[in-house]
Amino acid sequence: MARESRPEQKYRKLVIGVAGGIASGKSLVASILGDVGAKVVDSDRLAHEELSDPEVIATFRSWWGRRVCTPDGLIDRRAMSDIIFEEPAQRSRMEAYLYPRLERRRRQMMAAFDDEPAARAIVVDSPLLYEVGLHKVCEVVVFTEADRRVRLRRATEQRGWTEQEFDRREKLQKSLDTKWQAADYRVVNNSTVDALRAQVEPLFERLLATRSD
Repeated sequence: MARESRPEQKYRKLVIGVAGGIASGKSLVASILGDVGAKVVDSDRLAHEELSDPEVIATFRSWWGRRVCTPDGLIDRRAMSDIIFEEPAQRSRMEAYLYPRLERRRRQMMAAFDDEPAARAIVVDSPLLYEVGLHKVCEVVVFTEADRRVRLRRATEQRGWTEQEFDRREKLQKSLDTKWQAADYRVVNNSTVDALRAQVEPLFERLLATRSD
C-alpha cells in the first residue's frame, strides 16, 4: 500500500491509528488492541463528553435554539447531525468550535498514556482519522475492511439508519479507496469477533516486535 508521509514520531510508545468505513468495526479493533495492553483514545467518547459540557451545550443552543436539545437539556446528537449535514456552513462552524477542544483533550490523553509504564502502545480510534488529520500523529494505520452489505446491515440494526442515511454520511468522508491506499495494514471484519481477533492480536505483536528491533 502507498503510505502517505507523516511527521517524525513524537511519542515514545507506538501510536496506532484505526481507519475504515462506517460500521466497519474500527472501535472493535481498538477494543481488541486495548485487551492486549494498548491504551485507547476513543474519539467518540471524547465527543460525547464534550457535548455534555454545559459550556458547549450553551453555545450550541445559542446557535440553533431549543431544537438541538433534548427535553432534559442535553444535546440531541441526531438533531445536531441533521443540522450540520444539511447546512455545510453550520458544519464548518461546529467543527471550528468543537474540534480544537477535542484535540486538546486528545493530546493530554496521549501524553498521559505515553508516560504510563503499563501501556504497550497508544491507539487512536476516530471515525474521521484521515479527514481531521489524526493519521499524522500515528506511526502506523490499520484499515478495517468490511463489505458494504455487512456495514449497511450493522448500521441499520445497531444505529437505526436507513440506506439513504448511510450513503449520505459515507459521501461526507474520504473514499474507502483513499483510506485503504494510505494505510499500512489491513484487517477484515466480515464475520465474527474471534475471526477479527485472530488477525488483530498477531499484527499487534508483530508491530511491537518490529519497532523494538
